[in-house]
Amino acid sequence: MSVARLLQTCRERGLTIATAESCTGGMVAASLTDPPGASDVFLWGAVTYSNAAKRSQLGVAQVSLVEHGAVSERVAREMAAGAQGRSGASLAVAITGIAGPGGSEFKPEGRVCFAVADANGVRAETVEFGALGRDAVRRAARDHAIALLQAAAGP
Repeated sequence: MSVARLLQTCRERGLTIATAESCTGGMVAASLTDPPGASDVFLWGAVTYSNAAKRSQLGVAQVSLVEHGAVSERVAREMAAGAQGRSGASLAVAITGIAGPGGSEFKPEGRVCFAVADANGVRAETVEFGALGRDAVRRAARDHAIALLQAAAGP
C-alpha cells in the first residue's frame, strides 16, 4: 500500500488523519510523515502503550480494559473514536495487539485489533498475523492500518 497514494487521496478529498497506536509504537505515524508535505493531511498521533495512556490520552473506559482487555475490538474502537474526537481529524486508525514474543491461549502472539473512525462511525476488525516474530507482526500491522485508511479515504 502506498502512503503517497493515501496522502494524495486525502488531499484531493479534503480529509485529514490521526493515529492511535499501541503495539506498533508509532510506526503508522512515522510512515505517514515520511513523505515531505504530509502535514496538510496528518494532524496527530498518539502512542498509548500502557492502559493508563489509553485512558488519559484517548478516553478509553476502564471498564472496557477490564472486561475486554487492551487487545480487543472494543478498546480499538474507543481508541479510534478518541483519536478522531481529540484531533478533529476526518479519519482515525487505532491499533492494539500482541506483537510478541509471547501471548496466551486466549490472546495469541500476532493477534492485532484495528479500528477506523470516520464520518460513518467506527468499524473494528481483528487480524491473526500469527507468530511471525515481533518485527514482522509490527510491520504487517502498520501496512494493514495504512490499507484500512486508504479504504476509508476511498479508491
